[in-house]
Order: sequence, then structure tokens, then C-alpha cells
Amino acid sequence: MIAPFLTTERLTLRMPVLADFEPRAAFYASDRAVWEGGPLSRVEAWRIWASEVGLWPLRGYGPFTVEADGAYVGEVGIYQAEDYPEAELGWFVLPEAEGRGYAAEAARAVMVWARQSFGWDEIVNIIDPGNARSIALGLRLGGRVDAARAGIDPGDVVIVHDLRGLA
Repeated sequence: MIAPFLTTERLTLRMPVLADFEPRAAFYASDRAVWEGGPLSRVEAWRIWASEVGLWPLRGYGPFTVEADGAYVGEVGIYQAEDYPEAELGWFVLPEAEGRGYAAEAARAVMVWARQSFGWDEIVNIIDPGNARSIALGLRLGGRVDAARAGIDPGDVVIVHDLRGLA
């Protein structure tokens, strides 16, 4: 399966292509990757990115490349590696795209798509407790912290989103 095209007022969400790896590799090589286990080498970044893209044929969901005005600005999607307790809504945007609301706009589109496509009642964010910006975004999206919900690592903040009110 390949990702469907989703569109919002400002964004296009599409299947990742090989060229999309370059900004992810740069992200993983930077200090910004601290909340994702980084910085990581290009080889380690490839393994993560390729396994995430590989979710599409294996699970029917995965990361969407997010474009604004035809330019790559990041990825937002549903991730579920083998060690994840459940499917997770996650995001990544380029530094120059931060603060423009792209991650929130794309995440809302993915939540609606997940509800329509899979009938899920909820989806979670699993966030390192030091990643205040991602926690704030999860809460702005209408989620609530559930301290009883399992994360990936001890101390992870798990934010639950109720999808039942979405189309």
C-alpha cells in the first residue's frame, strides 16, 4: 500500500520518496534529534526512516511527507515500530518550518484520515518528557495526558486523542 494524498488548506500530505531522506538524515545528525535517540549516523538514520516508510505496505499506515507550496517541510504520520505499545501519531518539521502551524494542521488531517480509514476511537502521542514543544502541540491538538498508558521508554509522556468526534 502507498500513502493516499491528503490535502489541507495549506498542505499536501503524500507518500515519502527517496529524496525525502536527505532532510531526515540532516535532522538525525543534528542536536535536534536528542528527543529521538540522536544524534545518529546517516546509516542509523536510514534504518529508522526506511523502516518507518516500510510501515505503509506492512500496516497500511506510516509517515506522510508534508509539503507547503510544493516544498518539503517535514513528516507527520502514524508510527508503530515493533517495540511501540500501540500506533502513535508523530511529527517532524524542518527548523525553518517551525512555528507556522504545519505540524498541527497535518496532524489534524492524519487524525481524521485514521478515524475514517480504520475506525479508531483514539490515537496517542508518545513523547520524551523533555520535549516540551511536542508535548505542548499534543495538548493543543486536544489530547490529554494519560499517566497510566505505556510509552516506549520509562517516563514517556503519553497523550491520548479522542478521534470519535472526527468525520
